[in-house]
Amino acid sequence: MRLWSLHPGLLDRQGLTACWREALLAQAVLAGRTRGYTRHPQLERFRAQPDPLAAIGAYLEVVATAAEARGYRFDRGRIERTRLDGSEPVRRIPVSDGQLALELEHLRAKLAVRSPSARLPRDPEPHPLFIVAPGPVADWERHTPTAETESEHHHAP
Repeated sequence: MRLWSLHPGLLDRQGLTACWREALLAQAVLAGRTRGYTRHPQLERFRAQPDPLAAIGAYLEVVATAAEARGYRFDRGRIERTRLDGSEPVRRIPVSDGQLALELEHLRAKLAVRSPSARLPRDPEPHPLFIVAPGPVADWERHTPTAETESEHHHAP
């Protein structure tokens, strides 16, 4: 499961549809409708929110909007809690610049294989649900650090 901290507009078609599918799975996990993925580390930051279903709903809304901008139709009816249902506004979730940089490099590697003509910006743009703060790669991220990510994105606590 990959719940990108990057703006979904940066994803290629395959990445965008996978993001939608995986965020819907995350929604099902957070709603308690599945026994799998219940301890997936990508869900920690959503579980930490006052209303995890509203947070994943806000995430899904932006993914659906990015899809619509490209002419795709994702079924917004599958989003369980949206800002349009009268629920409380969702607080933005902190994400570190180190996490965003790692995700951008991860996306670059994926696109080099499946969409070599795709161009990504030098500086990562976050999903609007997230607010960027200085810091290292998130504790919940499962990755193998490289010398570059460790030296460029290590910040003292």
